[in-house]
Amino acid sequence: MVMPDESTVFKGSFYANSKSSGNWSDFTSIELVEFIDKNYRTIPHKDSRGISGHSMGGNGALRNAILHPEVFSSVYALSPGILDAQYFAMTEIDLYKNVKNIAEIKDLSKPENARTNIIFAIARAYNGNERKPPFFADLPFSFDGENLKINASVAEELKKNSTSELPFSHYENLKKLKAIKLDWGRNDELKHIPATCMNFSKTLEMLKIKHEAEEYIGTHGSEVSKENGRIENQMLPFFNEYLKFEE
Repeated sequence: MVMPDESTVFKGSFYANSKSSGNWSDFTSIELVEFIDKNYRTIPHKDSRGISGHSMGGNGALRNAILHPEVFSSVYALSPGILDAQYFAMTEIDLYKNVKNIAEIKDLSKPENARTNIIFAIARAYNGNERKPPFFADLPFSFDGENLKINASVAEELKKNSTSELPFSHYENLKKLKAIKLDWGRNDELKHIPATCMNFSKTLEMLKIKHEAEEYIGTHGSEVSKENGRIENQMLPFFNEYLKFEE
């Protein structure tokens, strides 16, 4: 089991290729896999390789499995976060009111700005702009006092680049995956997760993509591991069933 640390100064890359943050998807699905297969005792074939993650990692797992079915045969996403980045932005739109207090990257490390960090991480992943220092990203929303302003083209790009849109843009890739599962807690404190996970599952269902989707009673982290853990009782058995462990 390989668990890379892909942290960034913005607390996360969403495991996506970005004009601002770098090509994290390529690193995850190509460079890292090639390095592991070269240096460790593996079965270097997609049928023996799956990808999984929790929260942002669940998002990244789905993204990279869909983008790279030649690398991963199976994917399990635990409470994948921000599948639809535009929807998330609207549910957390008040965070954009705080942007006026953030002039430099170091301002994001102040306690009062902790949650605002996420909108910059999302913007860098999906709305990168190499000509816009110091954050090198465009934001879909801003405020003039209490008046909301919408940058329509940025908001549209945010939606377009979200993992929720990959079933449409990469449908043929999606059909090549052997097994897909996602789960989420009904009482997740990140309110967008139950709604976007359900919508993602419905999208796959309407596209006639076989998959498993499960809502359980729990919060964002309450059932991830330990005695009743999803990892031990759901994710690992899932891969045990679908991956090949002999050449």
